Amino acid sequence: MSTAFLGILSIHARPPFTYAALDDDRRVVALGQGCLADVLAFAAGFDSARVGIGTPARPANGCLADPDGRARFEPQPPSRLAYLRVADYEMTRRGVGAPVRVAAEGSPRWVQRSLALAEQLAAAGFAAHPAEDAPRQWLETPAEGVFAALLGMPSFACGTLESRLQRQLALHRCRVVLPDPMDFFEEVTPHRLLNGILPTRMIHSAAELNALAAAYTAWLTVHNPAGVMAIGDPAEALCWLPASDFFHNPPPSPGRRMDLPAGV
Repeated sequence: MSTAFLGILSIHARPPFTYAALDDDRRVVALGQGCLADVLAFAAGFDSARVGIGTPARPANGCLADPDGRARFEPQPPSRLAYLRVADYEMTRRGVGAPVRVAAEGSPRWVQRSLALAEQLAAAGFAAHPAEDAPRQWLETPAEGVFAALLGMPSFACGTLESRLQRQLALHRCRVVLPDPMDFFEEVTPHRLLNGILPTRMIHSAAELNALAAAYTAWLTVHNPAGVMAIGDPAEALCWLPASDFFHNPPPSPGRRMDLPAGV
């Protein structure tokens, strides 16, 4: 049975969700936006699917507020960050993404929508990864963490043109079938630059690239299971990322860069 690889994330705009789908050959078979009902209906249309949720999927349960939970880190997390999930702290301390409260109440609306997505997928019969022999599974795979793992360093700020170019190039080098973003520079002429005409049509939006990153991680869980790793606390939330030394080594010094992880 062919498996579809979906990436879905909650965004700050409307429609509130962006989704992407890859096939077994990493070709893009769908890109779109919609409401919660739309993305659930899209996912439900596949008998076999791995859904990567690119935004928070499970709430914090106080791991970092507990002394035993904090003791695993050296130095210990500052008390002002005790509301974070362990996985989010692992990213924050490495300069990846921005700290955010993940809870059913008191968190941003886009976070609450993302939590609702995971709950609804579970209600629709999607098992949390890893689930042996379950044809339909979901996993949390934060897009900012995915790109940090692929690059070996935090990416440029999300939404900027340089970030979109960088992220599309990272996915392109992982053989996701996308236009080569380096062609962008061949079409930038002095005339176009002076007149504010840039060939941005060949570069996907930030939300699309983040959804594609989540779909790519979902693809890895089937086609290269050794090429994925998890960060976080199993009692709270595990976040799945492409395997990379970036999250195993101490937080890198400014300007340090690592090679792309092997096997991706």
